[in-house]
Amino acid sequence: MPGSTGRRGAVRREGSKKGATVGSGGQRSKGLSGKGPTPKATERTGHPAARRSASATRAAGAGRAAGSGRAAAAAGGPRSGASRPGRPRARSTGEGPEYVAGRNPVVEALRAGVPVKAVYVATRVEQDARIKEALKAAADRRLPLLEVTKTDLDRMTDGAVHQGIAAQVPAYEYAQIDDLLARADGAGQVCLLVALDGVTDPRNLGAVVRSVAAFGGHGVIVPERRSAGMTASAWKTSAGAAARVRVARVTNLTRSLEQLKKAGCFVAGLDADGELDLPDLEAATEPLVLVVGSEGKGLSRLVRAACDVVISIPMAAGTESLNAGVAAGVALYEVARRRGA
Repeated sequence: MPGSTGRRGAVRREGSKKGATVGSGGQRSKGLSGKGPTPKATERTGHPAARRSASATRAAGAGRAAGSGRAAAAAGGPRSGASRPGRPRARSTGEGPEYVAGRNPVVEALRAGVPVKAVYVATRVEQDARIKEALKAAADRRLPLLEVTKTDLDRMTDGAVHQGIAAQVPAYEYAQIDDLLARADGAGQVCLLVALDGVTDPRNLGAVVRSVAAFGGHGVIVPERRSAGMTASAWKTSAGAAARVRVARVTNLTRSLEQLKKAGCFVAGLDADGELDLPDLEAATEPLVLVVGSEGKGLSRLVRAACDVVISIPMAAGTESLNAGVAAGVALYEVARRRGA
């Protein structure tokens, strides 16, 4: 009521955020002191620079160990990991074990003497002739024979069609180019190799390996980067032919092609817009390297420039291209026909 002097005014409740508040008075000064200078990138766990630094340190340690090994060899002492005389040296992927899945691939791997570590068979699998042969071969070689569930096989083979059986094999050991050339010389045959440029599907690699085995080739060459490797999927697609055909992995495909040319091989690239048709390739009866590119991009610029000639497969109008596995198979068949194989 106007003029009333007995009415109390508004009272601010305790804890309200409105209006001025009392300062900390230096009570939280420690919280403003920070954590010190930012550490260097090479000292931060998980930083790319830290990983590169750790890799360089490991490489330096490996180099010192290799130097010690060379010094021991020079002094006439034993050297760890030295290859046996006359045995081709191979390079490994450095990855874990692979699983060859499927009845034919497992049987072919056992027939060819692939260093199988163990054979896994699904519970209550139907035992046809291939399963029985695989079990007998495993028993003859005294390999561990383990019965597992279908779910376990699915997990081990990463969902591949295993048909109730799989074999564990070590990481694939790649050959060197000299090994492939020596294989042709040892057989007294004209060399025939296939090099893959940018083929990233392991099923295509497996199909190429299978075609090389079918038409008398002596090996396959793949680059280390941007290329499929000999995984279990490639083994599966090759239907066991990978046990008979060696695969070499090279650092630089262009330099490797130049090396093969110096060794006397004729290098022919396969491309849809080649300058020569496959049936007109006169060099089919000479030492030959067929270079197959990816279905989408074809041959890369540098690899194409390294080829002696670029050939194409005649196809019906409206068909743009063939995948790497089919193209390699057609070309290998034509070469084998020209050689009278």
